[in-house]
Amino acid sequence: MSIPKLVAHRGYATRFPENTLLSIEEALQAGARFVEFDVQCTADGMPVVFHDRSLERTTGIQKNLLELPSEKIRNISACETTRFGKQFTDQNITIPSLAQVVSLLKKWPQTTAFVEIKEESLTKFGNAAVLKTVMACIAPILKQCCVISYNDLALRTARELGAQTIGWVLRTWSNQYHDTAKKLMPDYLICNYKKIPEASTPLWPGPWQWCLYEVTDPKLALKLHARGADFIETMDIVGMLSGLRLTTKRAT
Repeated sequence: MSIPKLVAHRGYATRFPENTLLSIEEALQAGARFVEFDVQCTADGMPVVFHDRSLERTTGIQKNLLELPSEKIRNISACETTRFGKQFTDQNITIPSLAQVVSLLKKWPQTTAFVEIKEESLTKFGNAAVLKTVMACIAPILKQCCVISYNDLALRTARELGAQTIGWVLRTWSNQYHDTAKKLMPDYLICNYKKIPEASTPLWPGPWQWCLYEVTDPKLALKLHARGADFIETMDIVGMLSGLRLTTKRAT
């Protein structure tokens, strides 16, 4: 039985604070060969691995990351007490710089990283400035990286700056987006599985591979794979790896 490739969404995020070195490394240790993480930029232009514009959800601090210099966020705890309570408060878990994640991934040369450039930073600092900084940072592991974004113009810039592969994250399923995909010709089309149409409608054919998120049910992953999803993105990488093995074993 064919099974999809799994992408660890923000690392092993169901079990560890998302987008942290701990979460990413735990996913790698668990067997993930594809990881996804998000990149924002600080006020002084340093790329950091973080999902939101606001620090509040994962750090409890009501400030805008994009308006703070890197020195101000360097020691902020990112242990997600809202989700995990005090479980990680004594482990010195902070917001990692992109450079720190690059250093980690150097130790895992067989791993592919889906590096999502967040729109808030692109809007505030401009596509060219953000992409130039990010591309320089990931240069040591460029062949391991796929630059992804909701912003198709930013992806064109990334390609011009040497990105080996790009992935376009779809806001919606529409003829307009299909037309843009055919013009952009990304290596990956990435979409929330809830946005794709009913099973009778095929996924758009093309030179790209499909990656659907956020899935934590192995049976659903197999159904989506049967529809043409090459990759499944999940925050529960361990549960999905074991679940797919068990499901496929029962089917043989």
